[in-house]
Order: sequence, then C-alpha cells, then structure tokens
Amino acid sequence: MKLFFHWFVAALTILIAAYIVPNVSVTLAGAAIAAVVLGALNLFIRPILMILTLPITIVTLGLFSIVINAVLVMLASLVVPGFFVGGFGTALLFAFTLSVINWVFHRWATF
Repeated sequence: MKLFFHWFVAALTILIAAYIVPNVSVTLAGAAIAAVVLGALNLFIRPILMILTLPITIVTLGLFSIVINAVLVMLASLVVPGFFVGGFGTALLFAFTLSVINWVFHRWATF
C-alpha cells in the first residue's frame, strides 16, 4: 500500500510540475508511467552518474545534482510516450520544480 501511495504522489507531482513549467506536456497515463520510469532511473542510473560527477558536484556544493536530475528527466521523456520535455533548459526547470514539489509533499506527509 505504501508503494502505491508513493507512486501516486510521484505521478501527481509530475502532473503539477508539468502544469507549472512551460514546454512540458504529459498525459495522465504518461505521468503514471513517467513516475515508474523516473523511479527506476533514480534507482539504477543516478548513483552511477553521482559517482562519475562527484568532483564537480563537490565544487558546486551539490547544485550539479539538479543537472543530473534534468538529464534523467530528458532520458525519461525519450522513453515514455505521453511525456514530452521541450529541451534541456526546460528539463532543468522541470527537475527543479519537481524537487520543490516533492519536498513540499514530503514535508506535508510528516505532519
């Protein structure tokens, strides 16, 4: 049940972020699939990218991790039908917005 709730919140977060950020379009089914794909990319690919880019992440005090998230969003948009991101700048803004909305939801869930 907890896994389903996290998946639902992730899909809802993607829908909200797509509504806020211009040049991002997503369908309801695309948001659900994108939540699963982004979760899998964050589980398998993100740790490898974080290790490979560790020096630049340290120099930028962790801000480069948003660039890594943007790369993963671009990768997910290539794989998921019904989820389109206009370009890298849009993916960067989408990744930042997604992080902020996730932070708000997790903060809200702890009360």
